[in-house]
Amino acid sequence: MSNLNPICPGSTLGVLGSGQLGRMFAIAARQMGYRVATFSPDDDTPTGQVADVEVSAPYDDLDAVRAFAKSVSVVTFEFENVPAATAAAAAEFALVRPGGNVLHTTQHRLREKTFLRDNGFPVAPFHAVTSLEELRLALHRVGCPAVLKTAGWGYDGKGQVKIDSPEHADTAWTGLETPEAVLEAFVDFEKEVSLVAARGIDGSFVHWDLIENKHEHQILDTSLCPANVPAQATKQAVEIVRGILDSLDVVGVLCVEFFLARDGDLIVNELAPRPHNSGHLTIDACITSQFEQQVRAVTGLPLGSTQTLRPAAMANLLGDLWLREGRAVVPNWSAALAASPDVKLHLYGKLTPRAGRKMGHFTATASTAAEAIAKVQAARAALNPRSISQSHSPFA
Repeated sequence: MSNLNPICPGSTLGVLGSGQLGRMFAIAARQMGYRVATFSPDDDTPTGQVADVEVSAPYDDLDAVRAFAKSVSVVTFEFENVPAATAAAAAEFALVRPGGNVLHTTQHRLREKTFLRDNGFPVAPFHAVTSLEELRLALHRVGCPAVLKTAGWGYDGKGQVKIDSPEHADTAWTGLETPEAVLEAFVDFEKEVSLVAARGIDGSFVHWDLIENKHEHQILDTSLCPANVPAQATKQAVEIVRGILDSLDVVGVLCVEFFLARDGDLIVNELAPRPHNSGHLTIDACITSQFEQQVRAVTGLPLGSTQTLRPAAMANLLGDLWLREGRAVVPNWSAALAASPDVKLHLYGKLTPRAGRKMGHFTATASTAAEAIAKVQAARAALNPRSISQSHSPFA
């Protein structure tokens, strides 16, 4: 289906997926006067708790997907691991933004990296791997260290292993337990950065400031904005991201994660065709958040200003903070918020904490990004001093 007319407030917006990204999208949509329906296999979900309608059915129940699509004006995604058949079924009865082609490309690492390479975007050398013999040949071509990743369904560092020596090929291939993988050359990077951008139905393009990220155990730990990088790196990032959104014909929000190599060049690591964890700080720091922008883009409304009002930082709150010595505990929210009146708490409504599970985040704004990161780290440290290191800032 195709339609250039805006979908006005009062309409119902459909979300495939029901996690925290859908929750924050729903909050932004309802603030603008829209109704929201969410579809996923689960119930009492982060999105469902704030949506008008929560449909619980498997993604492969295509009749249920079609019925869902008939009840909404547009369908969007809150994560990319929705089966392509699900998106196609929804498109029979509703607009799907971004389109299923975007989902098809970005949910599969080999397709994504092939798209990037074939369209001239900077990406690390890679090879498709479907057997141990192919892995050994690819290692000979790429060299060590290298990173072996599952071709599909990976996130937060899951489904990947670093290979430091060819002798480790057997163990890496067996441990990954996948019939299809991608071997990438290891990038010796100085920093990890991300750029969140949006593209409208008319091809209009906006982007937020470049964000600097720090990961722990391959999960995003903290983000600050603006990133402390040379102006040329920011300019290059914007040019690359605009090219990617135009090439994919994205209507919606998309984040590009980059490695900033030690020689100053940017290398694309991953694409996320929806709002991104690193962009959560836009809620409190920018005129238009990434979630309001997603609403504007998929409904065909004019895109909003992405101006950053103050430097900002975010710290993720993982389920580990709710666990101590194998027992569930209640984090000390009062102590955390007493650490600074500038800290904002965002919790996702997830019912069960687990180690490594994203349960919420802190954000703070300040006169500098360094001050903002210090505030969110101090607040997080106050939740459970025994499990949070306060030794130094990861951006020092």
